[in-house]
Amino acid sequence: MKYTKLMAALAAGLLFADAASAAALDQFKSFVASTKAARGEFTQKVVAQGSKDKLSSGSFTFARPGKFIWTYTKPYDQVLQADGEQLYIFDKDLNQVTVRKLGDALGSSPAAILFGSNDLEKNFALAEAGSRDGLEWLKATPKAKDASFEQIQIGLKNGVPEAMELKDSFGQTSILSFKKFEKNPALNATSFKFVMPKGADVINN
Repeated sequence: MKYTKLMAALAAGLLFADAASAAALDQFKSFVASTKAARGEFTQKVVAQGSKDKLSSGSFTFARPGKFIWTYTKPYDQVLQADGEQLYIFDKDLNQVTVRKLGDALGSSPAAILFGSNDLEKNFALAEAGSRDGLEWLKATPKAKDASFEQIQIGLKNGVPEAMELKDSFGQTSILSFKKFEKNPALNATSFKFVMPKGADVINN
């Protein structure tokens, strides 16, 4: 499916006074510790050798651990939604829902960084990656040898992730930019319950 690999194999309060200049690792650890939920908007560019860049955009909502809604609205509609146990990937054009166990889908994926538990260093080796484009960058390398992504970089400012760069094992790079990032919004307990669309074709993986 169109963006299944990004999220399934995929979309990240500060305790320091001078957040903008704080090291990326300090900013990120503080973000994780102080952010139990968030929502916002994103744009995504997928760059692959020999092909035209693919652009998309949408919105996201998450609550730790393992609950999120990642919605693509352009250039077509697709929803990736997790309720803490299952991941549902809904392709509106096909009216098709793919269901996976969330543990298998997260693992050492980018989604684990933003939406998973606080025990990030169990699955990732974290290191400073310097300053670039007005952001402090953190590099996260999956420890699992069979991870779909070779490297993930997170750009932070004022204690909030503003960008992610994901390099996969096929030479493809996905660049995500976040905006309107709202920390710890009030969310309904049923916000992440997936409602199966009427007549949808269901695939269980």
